[in-house]
This record gives sequence, structure tokens and C-alpha cells, in this order.
Amino acid sequence: MGYLLLAGAIAAEVGATTAMKYSDGFSRLGPSLLTLVGYVLSFGLLAQTLKTVSVGTAYAIWAGAGTAAIATIGIVFLGEGMTVAKAAGIALIIVGVVVLNLGGAH
Repeated sequence: MGYLLLAGAIAAEVGATTAMKYSDGFSRLGPSLLTLVGYVLSFGLLAQTLKTVSVGTAYAIWAGAGTAAIATIGIVFLGEGMTVAKAAGIALIIVGVVVLNLGGAH
């Protein structure tokens, strides 16, 4: 159950960050409210996750998966360029999360 809550926390954080892009510096009400609701939901779900998943593992997955997802959304949907450095960074994030899950964050 903890990992399902964590997946929800990641999805909410990714949605909130994407909405923030469209909030135009918090000058547009709709995207600004989605940003607020998304982050409140994300932190709430993350807090529930910590009841059953270690904080190091949960935070590494939450932050790493969210960062990789946002970078990918930027490239695929928002017209941001893909560079070797960006691809390497995303790959390192994924590798780091995998290493933590294999035993580094008990």
C-alpha cells in the first residue's frame, strides 16, 4: 500500500509542477490552484507513505521519479531540448533510485 501512496504522491507532484508552468508566475488562477492542490495532495500522500516505507527510500523515489518525469514532460510536451547532459542526468537519477532500492536506503 505504501508504494501505491507513493505513486500517487509522485503523480500529484508532477501534475502540480506542470500546472505551475502554466500558471504564468501564479498570475492565472486555474493553474495556480491546481499547483497548490497538487502539492498539498503530494505532501499528504508522501506523509502517509512514510508510515510503511523508510524515509530515505520514499524520498529518493519521490524526488527522483518526479524530477525524471518533469524533465521528460518538458522535452516531449513543452518543447525543451534534449541534450547529452540532460539525458545523462535523467539516467543518473534513475540509476540512483534503483541503487537505493537495492539496498542503499534501509
